[in-house]
This record gives sequence, structure tokens and C-alpha cells, in this order.
Amino acid sequence: IRSDSGSLPCPLDRSSPALLLSMTGFGEASCRQGGLAVSVEIRTINSRYLKLSLRTSDGCGSLEPHVDAMVRKRIRRGTIQVNLRVDRALSAADYRINTEVLDGYRRQLESLQRDWDLNEPFPWESLLTLPGVVCEGAGEAIDPNDDWPVIGDTVKTALESLQKMRIEEGRAMTVDLRANCQAMKANLDEVQQRAPRVVEAYRARLEERLNKTLAELDTVLDPADILKEVALFADRSDISEEITRLRSHLDQFEAIMQSPESSGRKLEFLTQEMVREVNTIGSKANDIEISQHVIEIKAAAERIREMIQNVE
Repeated sequence: IRSDSGSLPCPLDRSSPALLLSMTGFGEASCRQGGLAVSVEIRTINSRYLKLSLRTSDGCGSLEPHVDAMVRKRIRRGTIQVNLRVDRALSAADYRINTEVLDGYRRQLESLQRDWDLNEPFPWESLLTLPGVVCEGAGEAIDPNDDWPVIGDTVKTALESLQKMRIEEGRAMTVDLRANCQAMKANLDEVQQRAPRVVEAYRARLEERLNKTLAELDTVLDPADILKEVALFADRSDISEEITRLRSHLDQFEAIMQSPESSGRKLEFLTQEMVREVNTIGSKANDIEISQHVIEIKAAAERIREMIQNVE
């Protein structure tokens, strides 16, 4: 038995550049050859881990390990449902008349004819349609492993169809993810430009309030006290480290999207870290304008988080 089938080029190669794979997809394939009809359907949806469910025709249970190996070789995450149907054309040797059952029907009918005094001839060929008279599948047992070359090729074609859909959806997600990352960067630029002015604005407001209060009390303000208070505020509201880390996370996010492997878990982790940095910026900034930009960054990060859950 071959572990795989054929040597045709397969678009399942993970070495192609900048590839994100969607965990959602559908692929199907069918084949007819030498009285054998094979049809395969594969459905995948997102999941944190790999969950594989196989449904095969009666008598094909021994092929499940081979189908399982083919699927696991190409898919790393997601809930996968594989439906494999195998039908074989029957020949005359696959049918047998059960003479004991047929004779039982005949004797009962002859007894009824005598009891009811019936003289008209009975269409005995109609007995062949009665339950149990004709047995199907009476020929030699067929080993499904003998048909694996054809079945394996069909499974492979269905996987290629599935992968094509996953790649196309992954490309669409990549465009959307980049757009949201750019939105985050644009708002982060605004935050970085605004941050130094927050301290100056705080100092101006503080001086104005204190001067007004002290004027009423006929007291002179010590500039050192203002400097001390402003320095404490600047230290508490300093978001430079958070901005630097968030930029680094965004750069890493882009680098992972350009890597030859789809890395949904890494992107998911980075997204969590980005949300953490954004929340810290929002709590430390103490500025309405920065808060507005933080809301936009959070919204973009949430859209990214939802999409990443569907990346393999």
C-alpha cells in the first residue's frame, strides 16, 4: 500500500513565500475507474487544535489510517470532516438466489392454491422480488486496500481543491490584516506626536489654576514646586516604552505574515501583546485626543484578533 499517491505537482507545498492559510475551506473530488466510483468531500472550520473526523463507506474502515495520514501531513490546525464514499459496480457473480427461501415461498403459495381451490397459474417469477430470495454481495470479498491507488489519488485531489480555497481566503485575510495594521500605525504616529504636548498642556493648566488660587490668597508660587509636580505627572504618563513595544509587535506581525509558513498561533500571541500595550497607553495617557486614537487602535486590534482565529 502506498502512503501517498502519484507524483503530480501539488499546491500543498508550504515553501511558497508569504502564505497565510485560512482554516475554513471545502474541497471535493470524484473518480470512476474500472467499475469503481470514488467521491471525497473535505470540510474544514477553525479550531484551536487539530480535530479530524472520518466517514467512510461500509467495508472501507481499513483505509482510514491512510486517509488520516494524508490529511495530517497537510493540515496542522482546524476541525476537519472527511467523507469518503466508495461504490463498486456489481456483476452477476455478486447475486445469488437463496433456494431455501424461494422453496419456502413456493410451498406456502401452493398450499394456499389448494385451500382456496385456485386453478389459474401463478407467475412464479414474481417470487424473485420477495424479501430474502436474491442475496446481494455473494461474490468474493474485495480488499479495499487493492483500490487504494485510485482512492488515494482522489483524496489527494480533494485536498488540493481544499488547499486552493484556503490559500485564496488566506490572501484576502492578509490584505485585510495589513490594512488594519496600517490603521494602528497611523493612529500610533498621532499618539507619539501628541504625547510630548500632554505634559506641556498639563503644566500650563497647573500653573493657571495655582496662580489663580494663590492670587486670591496673596501668596507667591515657588517654581520648583510646579517643576516637581510636572515631573511626577510626566513620569506617570510616560508612554514611550509602550509605543516602542507596540511598533516592534507590528513589525514582527508583518514579518510573520511574510514568512513561508502560516503561523496563526504566533500572530495570535502578538495580537494579545499588542492589545496589552494599547490598554496601558490608554490608562497612562490622561489625554482626550490620545484616548480617541487609542479607541481606533483597539478597534483595529479587535478586527485583527477575530481574523487571526481563522488562520492556521
